[in-house]
Amino acid sequence: MNVLKAIIFGIIEGITEWMPISSTAHMKILNAFLPLEVSPEFYNVFEVVIQLGAILALLLVFWNKVWPFGKSSMPLGEGVLSYVKKDKFILWLKIVVACLPVIIFELVLEDLFTFINEKNEMIFIGIALIVVGIIFIVVETMLKGKQFAIRSTRQITYLQALIIGLTQLIAAIFPGVSRSGSTIIASLLLGISRPTATEFTFELAIPVMFGASLMEVLKFSGAVSFMEILTLLVGCASAFAVSLFMIRFVLNYIRKNTFTIFGIYRVLMGIIILIFLR
Repeated sequence: MNVLKAIIFGIIEGITEWMPISSTAHMKILNAFLPLEVSPEFYNVFEVVIQLGAILALLLVFWNKVWPFGKSSMPLGEGVLSYVKKDKFILWLKIVVACLPVIIFELVLEDLFTFINEKNEMIFIGIALIVVGIIFIVVETMLKGKQFAIRSTRQITYLQALIIGLTQLIAAIFPGVSRSGSTIIASLLLGISRPTATEFTFELAIPVMFGASLMEVLKFSGAVSFMEILTLLVGCASAFAVSLFMIRFVLNYIRKNTFTIFGIYRVLMGIIILIFLR
């Protein structure tokens, strides 16, 4: 049963990770109704490390967009640097700048934010889903018909990357906010087009999610059974397979549509959660 449950967890992770509706919220809701038969300590690892499957799918889809090495018509320099693609190198510099706030938070400040616990977590998730959903609806209403000045990640400045990165702290503190939700809203308000905002958010996910998975594994000190390892591997594989489809789907969808539908979904989901908790 654990293997079958892991497949379902992977499917939900693969679907929700690439939409601004909070994959963390959906994983916790799923675990409440279909709990994995693992130790609480291992589940904390599972919930984060399962994202590796989704990230590997992203790397496969985005390989040509993010891989910085190889021959290029615009190399970074001469000699060894001629094998570094200048545009990809600059993109990674922007990604690093955007990730700095989260890195500092995780290493230095995370322990200061302990007001969210198992007893009140779902309340925070329900409220966060509603609040961010309303913000999405309001922002999209404000921007209706507007022409965006920035239509490529190359046009994103380092200051804009830093501002986008800072909004990830909100998601790091409050479960249910959604990392992609916060960065996409910030990007839209900075004049970045929807497809570009989505693409940059996906690219930010690579170091953030890899780093989060690594830290969770390093913090884990308990024993791991063969079944738990198998559960994690199956979950990652399932997330990988579904993500291959969902990444392309979301990118294609957002080229022709707004984020309003995601805002509406978030509000409805948040209301259902708060009603259920009564």
